[in-house]
Amino acid sequence: QVQLVESGGGLVQAGGSLRLSCAATGRTFSHYAMGWFRQAPGKEREFVAYWNSYSTDYGDSVKGRFTISRDNAKNTGYLQMNSLKPEDTAVYYCAMTPSFGGRYAPGYDYWGQGTQVTVSS
Repeated sequence: QVQLVESGGGLVQAGGSLRLSCAATGRTFSHYAMGWFRQAPGKEREFVAYWNSYSTDYGDSVKGRFTISRDNAKNTGYLQMNSLKPEDTAVYYCAMTPSFGGRYAPGYDYWGQGTQVTVSS
């Protein structure tokens, strides 16, 4: 059974930083694409970042502030979030797929349960 578990969310002041983790169990994900998405109350799920063997990309609203990375030895992915803004407040989800992945949620097969990030002004 494939499982993704996010952690690292919490409450932070504007301008602060958080690092989200996404631990994968069930199989080795070293060649899987990984994506991060977020959803704020009353809004649609939004693309944040993805990594695959060919490319890395970020949403326009987080470019230059967020960094996606992974540690294959630990089967864990990360999202480093710096210079956080109140508009970054959302539930953050990690996702993985053996396919390309990309910017769109339907491109992913496995999803975590989400972790809340709240940025106060």
